[in-house]
Formats: sequence, C-alpha cells, structure tokens
Amino acid sequence: MAEKLSAGIGRDEAHALLAEHNKDPFHIEHGETVEQTMRYFAREYDPENKEFWGIVGLLHDLDWEEHDDEPAKHTIYAAEILEAAGGTPELIRAIQSHTSDFNPELPHPEHVMEKILFATEELTGLIGAAVVMRPSKSVMDFNVKSLKKKFKDKRFAAGVSRDVIRSGAEQLGWELDDLFARTIEAMQSFAPDRDTFVAE
Repeated sequence: MAEKLSAGIGRDEAHALLAEHNKDPFHIEHGETVEQTMRYFAREYDPENKEFWGIVGLLHDLDWEEHDDEPAKHTIYAAEILEAAGGTPELIRAIQSHTSDFNPELPHPEHVMEKILFATEELTGLIGAAVVMRPSKSVMDFNVKSLKKKFKDKRFAAGVSRDVIRSGAEQLGWELDDLFARTIEAMQSFAPDRDTFVAE
C-alpha cells in the first residue's frame, strides 16, 4: 500500500492561497491546469495520493507572479508562504523539486510525482499556447504531430524551456513523443468540463 501523503492544507485553502498571491487570471488558470494534469497521472501511478498530487500542481508556481524577476529563488519564497499556511515538508519538497534547474541547491525530482511535475509543467503551457492558435480553440482535436511542430519552432512560446521538457522525459524514462501524447491525453481528460482553452 502506498504511503499516504499529507499536504497539510486542503484544496479550497490551497486555491485561496494561490489567488491571494496571484492576481493575473492566466497564473490561476495555469495552476488549475497543472493541478488537473497531476490528478490525471495520480490516478494511474498513486491513486491513494491523488489529492496531494493535485495540490502540488495547483501551488507549484505560488510565488512566481510576485518574484518572477528572481528565478533562482523561485519556490524559496513559496516555501515560507506554505510553511506559514500549514503546508507539510513533503508538499514544500515536491514543489521545490520542479525548480532544481534554476537552483541546484533545491531538491531534484526523485519520486515519480516530482518527475511528472517537472516534465509536464512547462509542456502544459506549450500545449495551451498552441491550442489557442487553432480554429477550434480546443485541446480535444489537438495531436502529437501538431505539438512537435510547435516544439521545434523555438520562436513559438519562446519562454517555454524545451530543455526542461526533454530532461523531464529523460528522468521518467519516456520517449518525448510518449510524454507529448500522455500530457495531451491528460489535458483532454478535463478540458470538456471547462473553458480553459477558449481565448478571451
């Protein structure tokens, strides 16, 4: 039986914390997208801890909007906020593991949950950016072939690190195409219930 992980805070409290530190609707939406992506993968890899995986995804960029000019300190500020809110060391560690490429002193992804967060977090942003360019504005008719074209075009969504995505696939032992396909499937699993990908 899998070890039960506690975030120390519930989903509603986590969402309120995200909204307190992020005023841009895009950042809230990104947190929600990564939350649902993590929940999707948790159903396969760690169903006992689906809630924990989701909260990690929701709060992974908690401090980004307020401190985006200090990438090396990304998630260090978040750790202080989370600790004050009752977040557990497990929650803080999992969140910090996705920024070890910015700061090698932070924990590196070890558990499958941390590796999936590292691999999919930037990728969901690339998929979202590609989807809003499509006539349908929907992820439901998006595919790996279309994603590969956008991935190769370095000018498209230039802020998305292709190296991080490649490194994430490597850490998981997945082919890049497999990571692409599974992340698209994850986003398709919750997109019908929301208007995430409808352009404003």
